[in-house]
Amino acid sequence: MMRLTIIGGGPGGYTAAFAAAQAGMEVTLVEAARLGGTCLNAGCIPTKTLRASADALETARRLAEFGISCEGTPKVDPAAVLARKERVRGILEEGLAKACARNKVRVLRGRGRLLDARRVEVSLDEGGVEVVENDALILAAGSRVLELPGMPFDHERIISSDDALNLDRLPERLIIVGGGVIGCEMAFIYRAFGVQTTVVEGQGRLLPMPSVDADVSSLLLREMKKRRIACELGSTLRDVRVEDGVVRGVLAASPFVSGGTPRKEVPVEADMLLVTVGRAPATEGLGLKEAGVAVDERGWIKVDDMLRTSLPQVFAVGDVLGPQRVMLAHVAAAEALCVVDTLCGKPRAMRYDAVPSGVFTSPEVGCVGLSEQQAREQGIDVRCAVFQMRELGKAQAMGELPGFFKLVVATDGGRVLGAHIVGAHASDLVAEAALAVTAGMTADQVAATIHAHPTLAEGMYEAALLARKA
Repeated sequence: MMRLTIIGGGPGGYTAAFAAAQAGMEVTLVEAARLGGTCLNAGCIPTKTLRASADALETARRLAEFGISCEGTPKVDPAAVLARKERVRGILEEGLAKACARNKVRVLRGRGRLLDARRVEVSLDEGGVEVVENDALILAAGSRVLELPGMPFDHERIISSDDALNLDRLPERLIIVGGGVIGCEMAFIYRAFGVQTTVVEGQGRLLPMPSVDADVSSLLLREMKKRRIACELGSTLRDVRVEDGVVRGVLAASPFVSGGTPRKEVPVEADMLLVTVGRAPATEGLGLKEAGVAVDERGWIKVDDMLRTSLPQVFAVGDVLGPQRVMLAHVAAAEALCVVDTLCGKPRAMRYDAVPSGVFTSPEVGCVGLSEQQAREQGIDVRCAVFQMRELGKAQAMGELPGFFKLVVATDGGRVLGAHIVGAHASDLVAEAALAVTAGMTADQVAATIHAHPTLAEGMYEAALLARKA
């Protein structure tokens, strides 16, 4: 029986553990903190739980639009929101623990360190040290928040995204440094809670990732402005300091944007500063260098197409691979299944060209495949079709009008290369688009698929019709 050791109990780690155990392997899962990793404890699930509270509050404020009368003004109770978030997290963590027991996965609570490719030393939380011998090893240690030199976290006034998910009080004024996924999600959440919010982004647009279409960024900026979320694009914050319980700094032009109109430096202040500028590998103490596991200049683990590290029978999945791959929970899980298949004698490489992503702003964003700019930069002749969310009967009935469906289609053959959806439930709607990209479907084939009416999914059908005619 093959002995598999996994370091890290996040989506990559527990997915590998369950699949390997079901394939007949003897599995040991080493976790230094809580099962579920960043996703369950300080990322996906807590953020979406707060988002649900924000959505409920915004709906309550709009009840009159739906013919519902309600006395009093709805307001947020931060402590109750936090308690609900912890209940949800706890339920899911307990579910993972039960799944480990059900699949006979041995869980060691403690910090793992590689001695070599065949041995892991675990410093147990309960005291003592255990050396676990294995035939194969998967590194799934994840990532941690990145701290900027000029904005060190004090966890009270200058906070990380981890801190922002555990606030039992709300600041009156909040500055968010970083207009990426986390920064944008937090901006909409805390603005819905009544916080005066400003987003400072060094690039010239929100969500400045190549995989996110520029049209998505433009719509999201408009929606932020509607909610009076201030957006300072092409800007940076410097000279940050905390004085008399207030965060002060200077808003200046960003070095990442050239050719724009020089901006005047402006002093700014807030009650809290939330820094959301990226992640760093959570590999401290793993003994990678001593064991001979190759990493890049930033500490991310290097792997080949089969997710093998520089050591034989040692693999790595998830966030420890860094931004050169795709740092998403479901990608870590998919990578884990590729590794388990390889260990079972059915090797397959991870496919990254059809990974769907969701951004839980208001409205939501769902993307998969190539953006229009990516396609053109690759020299692919494409046509794009855009269908507005407000043209759908279901969107009108729901009162959810902002958004669109954008398809990027190859001119030659009509294959769907990418889809970018903004609007209500976009993170759910993108699943159909992901299937189309994965299967190599054409716009004709999507348009030939009957979509139920009235649904938001009809937007994919309508966009496909437009792409076929373009």
